[in-house]
Amino acid sequence: MALHTATAIIDLEALSNNYRLIRSLSPNAKVLAVLKANGYGHGLELIAKALPNADAFGVARIDEALALRAAGIVQPIVLLEGFFAKEDIDTLAANNLQTIVHNEQQLAAIVNANLDTPLKVWLKIDTGMHRLGINPEQLLQFYEALSQSKNVQQPIVLMSHLGCADDKESPATKQQISLFDEITADFLLEKSLANSAGVLLWPQSHHQWIRPGLLLYGVSPLQFDIHIDGIAPVMTLQSSLISVREIAAGEAVGYGGAWISEKNTTIGVVAIGYGDGYPRHAPNGTPVLINGRRVPLIGRVSMDMISVDLGVQSKDKVGDIATLWGKGLAVEEVAEFATTIPYELLCNITRRVHIQLAK
Repeated sequence: MALHTATAIIDLEALSNNYRLIRSLSPNAKVLAVLKANGYGHGLELIAKALPNADAFGVARIDEALALRAAGIVQPIVLLEGFFAKEDIDTLAANNLQTIVHNEQQLAAIVNANLDTPLKVWLKIDTGMHRLGINPEQLLQFYEALSQSKNVQQPIVLMSHLGCADDKESPATKQQISLFDEITADFLLEKSLANSAGVLLWPQSHHQWIRPGLLLYGVSPLQFDIHIDGIAPVMTLQSSLISVREIAAGEAVGYGGAWISEKNTTIGVVAIGYGDGYPRHAPNGTPVLINGRRVPLIGRVSMDMISVDLGVQSKDKVGDIATLWGKGLAVEEVAEFATTIPYELLCNITRRVHIQLAK
């Protein structure tokens, strides 16, 4: 096989299958597919174009939304953090972008704007996560101001965000769902509460809109279960062996001599490192998949390379493919070794990593 450097293989068929499964879990809800952070590292425009049936897309920043519009995406796009300055409002209106409102400054900016075209607004309520959102007692005030404004397209959508939905034993999610249902009961509006974990574990949170993110990409959002039937990873991160050599017992490998071999063995060097987004803090023993077997990471992760212990009887050769995560090696498992979460690994993929479609 030809040598190649760090490459993210993107399986759009897996993405479509994941989307269909998510839809089947909440058949009566519309889907806002979350594409922020470059589609969780998978390619913003690529993922959007591969989801033509999504009812809307969610991004974090205006530049992400504008990139989608420039790529020809016509579906509704929602800014999940809202806009950051009143000067942004004209850009939202000109590009048919929808916005979350979660504070008084945003409310005032919209109400006092001079728009030819009203904005679609999602009003975010803090039900217990205490990150973004208005206080529950402010709901009526904000709703009345938005519903009476000529700058706001009617009706608005009510939403909140679940902070602990990945843990089915946590009482926090039940409390959030109960509070959201209680304070919005008198509003005959579309509502949105469920993230990926909510879609899987909390059907009572689905309402009219669900907002899957990580689950779309074939990664479990749950704390204690990394295998979900029917869900497949969309990204497989690979590179190749660029060196295979024998070392003797007692010899050190890598910067600082952080790993010393206890036996005569064969080591391999893979062309990937923290310059590509592989976690620098991944410890010795983190699994790498080569020729159908797991081999352990050894020594410190370098900017462009990692080393692995191929073992005494290794028949691996320069040019063989190494899988860092994806098919055959769950990114959730690698994240656990690296004491982080799958979100961080996926989102940290850098621009020098090649994006290639699965065949």
